[in-house]
Amino acid sequence: MRVWINGNLLTDPQAPAVTVSDHGFTVGDGVFEAIKVMDGQAFALTRHVERLARSAKGLGLPPVDLDQVRGAVAEALEGQDLPLGRIRITYTGGVAPLGSGRGDAPATLVVVAASMDPYPPTTSLVTVPWPRNERGALAGLKTTSYAENVVALAHAAEKGATEALFGNLAGNICEGTGSNLFYVVDGELRTPTLASGCLAGVTRALVLEWYGGREVDEPLSVLEGASEMFLVSTTRDVQGVHQLDGRDYPAPGPVTKEVAEVWARQEVAQLDP
Repeated sequence: MRVWINGNLLTDPQAPAVTVSDHGFTVGDGVFEAIKVMDGQAFALTRHVERLARSAKGLGLPPVDLDQVRGAVAEALEGQDLPLGRIRITYTGGVAPLGSGRGDAPATLVVVAASMDPYPPTTSLVTVPWPRNERGALAGLKTTSYAENVVALAHAAEKGATEALFGNLAGNICEGTGSNLFYVVDGELRTPTLASGCLAGVTRALVLEWYGGREVDEPLSVLEGASEMFLVSTTRDVQGVHQLDGRDYPAPGPVTKEVAEVWARQEVAQLDP
């Protein structure tokens, strides 16, 4: 693992590096990106850094220097043997007074590159009782305020599942804790619209571009009639769902297999789509 922070590579990646008064640490005032690494190269880097900049703008953070981020990613990857890995970019409000108000210090930028184990081919889901707020200030932003996801994932684990599924305030399908959901009804591949409050996932967008599918907002109950479903994310790629709330589904189903095959071909052919 290599760690780059505010222009410097740490000689000890486990050494203390961020001050206790950093606003990202004290109140979660920050945004982040997770990027897949294949054979030492970052996949879809442009889409990720552009989303980082959009999230930062939405949170009211200083503008992101995209060239600096790209340079930091290159430095963090240099010299590492990463057949499969991930990059974590974190951008926070920097040093600030204790409390919600921001200070006037520069933003903090951290880039970490580390190895990653592949996800299993299928997973299980549990719908959690806490809805996403599609009208909230953070809706659609990839922020470091992940405590809600931590609680939801712990709840899913207690139920024997490995991922949690959120509905939204309207009672419609939204997203997982760190994933987007696709499902098949009457032979049609569907996924919630961005208006549902789900994250504008990079993998989600590429599946829609490379394979297709309909964006639609529907109640959670629609999933009871789904013939198959799968999750997508930077670290999961395309992952079949074999169980939701105790109901079994074929996984990977035929559409899931097709999407996974398309994904595998395209990600090798287009490193930065």
